[in-house]
Amino acid sequence: MRKNITRKEELILLSIHNLKDQAYLIGIASHLAKITRRKVSLTSVHLPLSRLEEQGLIDSRMGDASAVRGGRRKKIYRITPLGYEMLDEQKRISDMLWKGYPQPSAPANGKGSPR
Repeated sequence: MRKNITRKEELILLSIHNLKDQAYLIGIASHLAKITRRKVSLTSVHLPLSRLEEQGLIDSRMGDASAVRGGRRKKIYRITPLGYEMLDEQKRISDMLWKGYPQPSAPANGKGSPR
């Protein structure tokens, strides 16, 4: 198993987990854009998906054809047991790094924690 993954790959894995059977390229990109409040290109998701699949952290299957998609099928992704092991490790590392960081408070202006 690879020792670590990029933050983008971690976000993609978490999106796949959250989206379940709706974890296809456009769905993942839309989910990330909504969560991060940033524009997310399909290429910026497709390339990490390919890497994650090559490493055995995710696998995919072809969904049913849809008239809405002109008869094309969606490639649906899911996390493998190895992928969940990686997410567990990433969470362990993040939790340790965030330990001691103050909890965010809502200042009067509502613009985040004062530091």
